[in-house]
Amino acid sequence: MSDYKTIVLGATTKPTRYAYLATQRLLDNNIEVIPVGIRKGAAAGIPIRNDLPKIENVHTITLYLNPQVQKEYYDYILSLKPQRIIFNPGTENTELYGILKRELPNTRIEVACTLVLLSIDNYKS
Repeated sequence: MSDYKTIVLGATTKPTRYAYLATQRLLDNNIEVIPVGIRKGAAAGIPIRNDLPKIENVHTITLYLNPQVQKEYYDYILSLKPQRIIFNPGTENTELYGILKRELPNTRIEVACTLVLLSIDNYKS
């Protein structure tokens, strides 16, 4: 796989949802992806983790949770120490931006769309 191990936080089993599409497109681009969500099942053929797994060497967390739901994941996100966090449309969260800047100052924060980044071949830049 790649050096861009990505956690899709807010993964879903519904193929029409953006989190599912992102999981599929990340796979299509040979990027290692770990879907993490609330419900059991699979996203793009990969089992969705419900246990907040400890994962090493996370490059990117791409968020598909609204800001209110994100609060219960703050400690989890910080524990993974990602190099980058992508806030997809609708997930923008100034409170979390502040926490990240304070606790993980070297983590890059992007307000972007994972699907667009992949479609314009800009995900790895």
